[in-house]
Amino acid sequence: MDSKKIGVIVFVILILAVGVGLWANSSTSTDNSLNGQEVNLAAAASLKNVFDNKLIPMFEEKYPGVKVTPTYASSGDLQKQIENGLDADVFMSAGNKQMNKLVDEDLIDNSTNMQFLENKVVLIVPKDSNLNISSFEDLKNVNGNIAIGDPSSVPAGQYSKEILDNMGIWDSVESKLSFGTDVTAVLNQVAQGSAECGIVYSTDAKSNDDVKVVCEAPDDALKTPVIYPIAELKNSEHQDATQKFIEFLKTKEAKDVFIEYGFTIYE
Repeated sequence: MDSKKIGVIVFVILILAVGVGLWANSSTSTDNSLNGQEVNLAAAASLKNVFDNKLIPMFEEKYPGVKVTPTYASSGDLQKQIENGLDADVFMSAGNKQMNKLVDEDLIDNSTNMQFLENKVVLIVPKDSNLNISSFEDLKNVNGNIAIGDPSSVPAGQYSKEILDNMGIWDSVESKLSFGTDVTAVLNQVAQGSAECGIVYSTDAKSNDDVKVVCEAPDDALKTPVIYPIAELKNSEHQDATQKFIEFLKTKEAKDVFIEYGFTIYE
């Protein structure tokens, strides 16, 4: 083989090698400055499935040097934990009330605070239930337990109370209410049959095959939109990685995952 042909072959090999390198860099970050950083995520319990199953693994694959450590609870509980010094970099609440409280206390970098997701509130029963209800109004006729989040600290419970108040049926069902510490606890009460029915987010109902949706809350009964804000904490010790994480959540690939899990992107 003459030297001209050898030169062409070498050139082609070099071009292919460069192409493979560019492809690899496009799929995985090579930002070594983030290596060893951690993002401590404080997120509403209703976000556990989408983060644990999809979004955290996707982010850690994109940034192999960064670890995301989540803490899930009711938004009210997380608010109190953050006030008491929880090591958190990002807060994603299931309601504006809790986020706004932390903003007022100067614990949130308000320049990063944004309205991000929207959810719906639904009435659920166990999948094999024969309970004869088809609307929130029918809750007056339920004899057993009705599970809702604790309105004192759980956004899902606050939305539930607003619905029942606006429909004028809170007083007639209050004695039957079983309060859960977060929306996941409410979901589990219904799924396991310890409650006849319950009020949860649409995304939670979608995540559990042991429950079925009776109906969605009437628009005129829930005047407060179910908004999920997200923001960076002022005392974040991993600002670079935290900013990358929030930027990642705003990408199309991440938004498509939220939509897959039943959320709506708030525009």
